[in-house]
Amino acid sequence: MNKLELEAKNWAMSKLDWNKEKYMYGITAKAYQIAACETAIFPKEKATEYLTLGLTGEAGEIANKVKKFIRDGAPPDEYEAKKIEIGYEIGDVMWYCAVLAEEMGMDLGHIMENNLQKLADRKARGTLSGSGDNR
Repeated sequence: MNKLELEAKNWAMSKLDWNKEKYMYGITAKAYQIAACETAIFPKEKATEYLTLGLTGEAGEIANKVKKFIRDGAPPDEYEAKKIEIGYEIGDVMWYCAVLAEEMGMDLGHIMENNLQKLADRKARGTLSGSGDNR
């Protein structure tokens, strides 16, 4: 295990209790996807384009907040507030992912599980590092 993989593992283990059910605050991926779709207001004839642009816009907002955090830093009393702001943007990204998945006829929970399986397989084969979809 290289240094980056070890850091990632330690971070994940510090944040998650793997013995708990696969729910966050009692909501499943499916329940989140359904609830997100109930708040979706956009031109349906351009759903894929609209949702993809929204997703990239929100991801850009995260990147911008992190960039400014790196550039400007934050006094200790503002650190938590900055993290909360980034968390709100992460929530917006999740909303777009959930609704885009629905528009594509996909189940968000299955997408999440398949992604973890793909990453676990890459880790087992020692191909987490590198680039390309088919590693």
